[in-house]
Amino acid sequence: MINLAPDKEKVFREAFRVLKPGGRMYVSDMVLLADLPEDLKNDCDLLSGCVAGASLKEEYLGLLKKAGFSVKILAEDSDISKRQYGELPVESLKLKAWV
Repeated sequence: MINLAPDKEKVFREAFRVLKPGGRMYVSDMVLLADLPEDLKNDCDLLSGCVAGASLKEEYLGLLKKAGFSVKILAEDSDISKRQYGELPVESLKLKAWV
């Protein structure tokens, strides 16, 4: 879960650096569809559930592209919010990123 890394930009830059031309990575991560209030960002249960450390979806995709990746979204599961997270503005995102 990349969203648990405090410096996601550094994670994506390093992944891009080590991949050869044509290399790819597949990522499944949680992203936010809207900001969370501060109290939820510090909630231990949401942190262990990979929500409290999540980035906004557009920010997350922007960091990948800034690192140099091309990105294709493979699947988005916004229903996970209803099933697991009390309808917080979160979704599961699966993507392919390549050099």
